[in-house]
Amino acid sequence: MTADKTADVRAAYLEGRSIAALARDHGVSRGAIRTAVADLLPDHTAIEEDVPAPELPVTLDMPGKVADFLHATELEPAERAALDQGVPVRRGRGYTLRVSAVPAVHRQLLVRCQPLDGGQGSRVIPAQRKARREYENRVTALTP
Repeated sequence: MTADKTADVRAAYLEGRSIAALARDHGVSRGAIRTAVADLLPDHTAIEEDVPAPELPVTLDMPGKVADFLHATELEPAERAALDQGVPVRRGRGYTLRVSAVPAVHRQLLVRCQPLDGGQGSRVIPAQRKARREYENRVTALTP
């Protein structure tokens, strides 16, 4: 299809003409018309090469000892929302918090609970350190 025909087809499509009618009028296939007006179609989404795909939420089980620690710390709004929307699941004597968030938020939460691992002269509680390591293993398993 020539550039002149393409411009006419695009203008007619924008005026409300159907793809089938345009194909009949110009003596070409419907596929040729769809190709000419591809960026005008309602279901068309432009694919930009440099834009990363949006991250989808992932559900991870956070040990209760980690969740308790994070509830008592200052968090960003996205982190606080993810933690507040978590669903507690009873596990024996303790619990697990099932948190749905994008992987970036899980990584931020993991960074926030770093003090549970010890350091800076803080007292280390082995159960909390183990709980943080379990959550770290779950978060690092998300990365390809």
